[in-house]
Amino acid sequence: MKSIDELRTLVEQELYGLKHPSSPADLYSPIEYILSLGGKRMRPILLLLAHQLFDEDIEKAIKPSLAIEVFHNFTLLHDDIMDKAPVRRGKATVHTKWNENVAILSGDAMLIQSYQYLCDLPSEQLTKCLAVFNEMALQVCEGQQYDMDFEIQAEVDMKSYLKMIEYKTAVLLGAALKMGAIIAGSRDRESDALYEFGRNIGIAFQLKDDLLDVFGDEQTFGKQVGGDIIANKKTCLYLKALSLSEGEQKMELVNLYSSESLNDTEKVERVKSIYASMDIQEHIDILIDDYYSKAMKSLNSINADLSELELFASLLKKREN
Repeated sequence: MKSIDELRTLVEQELYGLKHPSSPADLYSPIEYILSLGGKRMRPILLLLAHQLFDEDIEKAIKPSLAIEVFHNFTLLHDDIMDKAPVRRGKATVHTKWNENVAILSGDAMLIQSYQYLCDLPSEQLTKCLAVFNEMALQVCEGQQYDMDFEIQAEVDMKSYLKMIEYKTAVLLGAALKMGAIIAGSRDRESDALYEFGRNIGIAFQLKDDLLDVFGDEQTFGKQVGGDIIANKKTCLYLKALSLSEGEQKMELVNLYSSESLNDTEKVERVKSIYASMDIQEHIDILIDDYYSKAMKSLNSINADLSELELFASLLKKREN
């Protein structure tokens, strides 16, 4: 059984070995650029980890793992445009380095490529994996739309927010795990349990991401710290703070999110100050622990060597970037 580090090296080698046409350069160069920026590669690693629970010969799962990673990076290109994000993984985003039209079209090409990488599967596995992949892909789009809707809605509740991050982030982790198990010939009960593990650990991952966006170190986080506040995103921190605040403090928080006169630095610092006064980090950590526990319950229902997936979940929970 390969370790997480060995699988990460394998995925990096496979991504590095992908061949793209030299022309048109503005279509393919951004694809090579975004894939070269690194990242955790956790989605293809999860697919391969799930596969080797039931079949240690992961060769037939490599192309599908690339499909998952290319799809994920396609969503980043488009998300960064919608979020007006200047930085991704410590580097300029594609729409900043080129322009928005280039980023849109290169992202479209990546979506098509992800389906091409899936098509190497035998027909029976392909049918099952496409069903999982297609449902996930549509949910990711729904999650992104919910995210954009929340930016203009006056009120958002925590239940709606958790559904949004489940669709936008968590279902991709669940799908990666389920597809890996399907390709290895697992039983439905096992692939479903892995999906639930991925879905819950994915929600925990995004909640942690929300925390790091506000309280993380920009050098290690790789993205603009405070970006969610600047973009007026109603994250779990904001929603929890609203539910705990009252009177003048609540009004101040609402006004800060609607202010167009404050500069970004002052806005971020004032919102962070409110969060700190309420111990928001502790409240969100409790929520993260709840989803982590649900994830581990699903994982432990599987009779296999779970050591690498347990390690993966532990690293994700403790991450600082």
